[in-house]
Amino acid sequence: MSRFKKYKDRMVVTIVAIILIIMIGMTSSERANITGVEKAIGNIISPIQKVFFNIGRHVSDFFGTIGNFGKIKGENKELKKKIAVLEEKNREYEDIIGKTDFLRKEALLKEKTKYNIIDAQVIGKEPGNWFDRFLIDKGSKDGVKKGDTVIQGVEVNNKLVQEGVVGRIVDVGDNWSKVVSIVDESSNISFKILRTQEGGILSGNVDNKISGYLFDNKADVTKGDKLFTSGLGEAYVEDLYIGKVKEVVKKEEDLMKRVVVTPAVNFKKIYRVHVISN
Repeated sequence: MSRFKKYKDRMVVTIVAIILIIMIGMTSSERANITGVEKAIGNIISPIQKVFFNIGRHVSDFFGTIGNFGKIKGENKELKKKIAVLEEKNREYEDIIGKTDFLRKEALLKEKTKYNIIDAQVIGKEPGNWFDRFLIDKGSKDGVKKGDTVIQGVEVNNKLVQEGVVGRIVDVGDNWSKVVSIVDESSNISFKILRTQEGGILSGNVDNKISGYLFDNKADVTKGDKLFTSGLGEAYVEDLYIGKVKEVVKKEEDLMKRVVVTPAVNFKKIYRVHVISN
């Protein structure tokens, strides 16, 4: 019973406060000054009026936010579409820039090469990050033969392009051929050092790197030396650029002087190649 009386008293106070607010608002709007009684009542009900005002403002803001939610969601969706379009355009531009560089080197290579070459497009590759084994769109009807050397134009100095060795043709169809590159672990290639003409053998490995040894364990070889194909064994055409010596390894227990080589060709990005036609 006391609880009911408490709620009843609160309700009465609230109703009286509302009535007084309305009365003051109606009468004060017609007079410049208000009475002392009205002022006293105003002081009492001002906190109550503030509470009602804040409640009303928050309710208004809440429904305003709900009204704008749909608009914000739509704008966010439209923004995501624009970002997707820009990302796709950026990929296209990067592709164009990459291919343009290849085409520039290709044009310079054709101006200087002494070989008869067949231009080919890469049409497929085995799984993995490296182009260690891949297919090209030229075959026997185009003059490609098993054992032919595959090259690409590589830039050694500013605007100076040389024939960089890529690999060999290992299988040929009418309109396709398979290439095994020099970074494949099954590849072996004889080389000579441009500076000293010292020779040796290089092999690919499972890490898609090139490493090998020199025939003379006292050979003069240093980091940065340029290596070219020697033509020994006739597996590859002579005087093709292989790459630079990255590291020279000589262990006391090892009778051979070993080298690790950075290839001239980027075996992560191969779009077009050239087959040397004999």
